[in-house]
Amino acid sequence: MYETLWYENLQKPFLTPPDWVFMPAWIILYAMIFISFILFLKSGNLSQKIIPISTFLAQLFLNLSWSPVFFGLHKIGTALIIIIFMWMFILITILLFYRYSKISTYLLIPYFLWITFASYLNFEVYRLNPSV
Repeated sequence: MYETLWYENLQKPFLTPPDWVFMPAWIILYAMIFISFILFLKSGNLSQKIIPISTFLAQLFLNLSWSPVFFGLHKIGTALIIIIFMWMFILITILLFYRYSKISTYLLIPYFLWITFASYLNFEVYRLNPSV
């Protein structure tokens, strides 16, 4: 999908997981995100959930835009800004979902932790590759 030679030639932090970790991690995380959202939607009056739904959709949009920016456009700094906003919107979503569904909230915590780690990785790649 994306040209991998560019990424392979970047300096990466010591804690970068092997490439094979990312696909299974994201499959599990996307399943948990989807289940969380479905449970949230089923928990009470939908008309009262406009703000939580909006924050959820915002973080999802940011999530889906990160890879094309980082891997497709090779814009590491722009991707870092995206992931920081994604992290904030995930946190806000977690806080807003808690009122309606504790299970939905708990299902988003591994995603939040993964994005916290991914933010560190993105920052370090940015720092280690200043000329890119």
